[in-house]
Amino acid sequence: MAASAKIGAELDLKPRQSSSFDFGGGEEAVPFLRSASRRRGDTWIVSLFVLLHVFAFVATMAVNNCGENSHGECALGALGRFSFQPLPENPLLGPSASTLDAVGALRRTLLTEHQTWRLFTAPWLHAGIFHLLINLVSVVYLGIHLEQEFGPLRSGMIYTLSALVGSLVSATFVQDSPQVGSSAALFGLLGAMLAVLIRYWRHFNDKCAALLFIFSIFTINFALGLLPYIDNFSSIGGFTSGFLLGFVSLYKPHCRDLPTNKVGLFDYGVQSSIKLKQKLDKPVLRIVALLLFGLVFSGCLVTALWRINLNQYCSWCHFLNCIPSKRWSCNDMTSSCEILQSVEHNAELTLTCMANGKFMVFPFTNISPARVGDLCTLICS
Repeated sequence: MAASAKIGAELDLKPRQSSSFDFGGGEEAVPFLRSASRRRGDTWIVSLFVLLHVFAFVATMAVNNCGENSHGECALGALGRFSFQPLPENPLLGPSASTLDAVGALRRTLLTEHQTWRLFTAPWLHAGIFHLLINLVSVVYLGIHLEQEFGPLRSGMIYTLSALVGSLVSATFVQDSPQVGSSAALFGLLGAMLAVLIRYWRHFNDKCAALLFIFSIFTINFALGLLPYIDNFSSIGGFTSGFLLGFVSLYKPHCRDLPTNKVGLFDYGVQSSIKLKQKLDKPVLRIVALLLFGLVFSGCLVTALWRINLNQYCSWCHFLNCIPSKRWSCNDMTSSCEILQSVEHNAELTLTCMANGKFMVFPFTNISPARVGDLCTLICS
């Protein structure tokens, strides 16, 4: 009995390891972004966003119907209605420009016609299958970690507000070609992750790996935005929004059990002697970030609703959005073509660009005006 009591007393004297960590007053840090195998919790908001993006892309390709509208001149024609436009027309394996216009992409001439509803549809559209896959893989990886660490409410708020701000920024720079802004939400998650990295800088085990990861995802998706139809200005707006909202809302992760081994790319080091009351944890930081976000949002909203074209004040900005190449067109000017139809022997359609004199002959005449516009832009570019 005495031995048992002695053992129990010794056990009671041993310090207990904290099972949770509060960035406001605890003494130990827990991994922030652990590997998926060690994490728990629902990720329904990220799953919902992914399903909506996939549905929007499938619906876009169904509307595109390359097999019929392009008379079989399609990439991967075996897919039938869901086949893609030829690579010279869309290097991302996606729909035509006229289809993007039809389903809600942003375009300067359409916004001037008071079609403001496009500000809410463009963030759900993708320019092609390559854009869709790269974007959603990044969203899934980032979104799962942020949602499991901070919950669906804050993660969903950052996602949707970043998409909206990105769409507003896009409206101030968009030219006369269709642009989609689905990458804005992804860049919002990236900005939020960078805000958390800065906020809890001392607690990360490997800061270089975290920065390299964020920079890599940013670079890959921004480089993809240099291709036609993907709007990099919306990505810039989304990143700025996510960065500010990260300081506003991501100030206290959920409490987690301490792991026996630290794993994952973004693990906080377990330190017992660090000062946890950092300046970045003060409420004034959240207030300043919220005020800055309010200024950014209101400024973008005013310029978008007043249909201000900032390209008039920046002659080189369009190079941030599309790099001209012989393989695709960055043409933002309204193309004009002379149309000649021949129905004597074989029905043929001849389009001649009025700007450069180039022409193409097509073995059909039953073609919609929107499709004529696509082909005319391709010839004039």
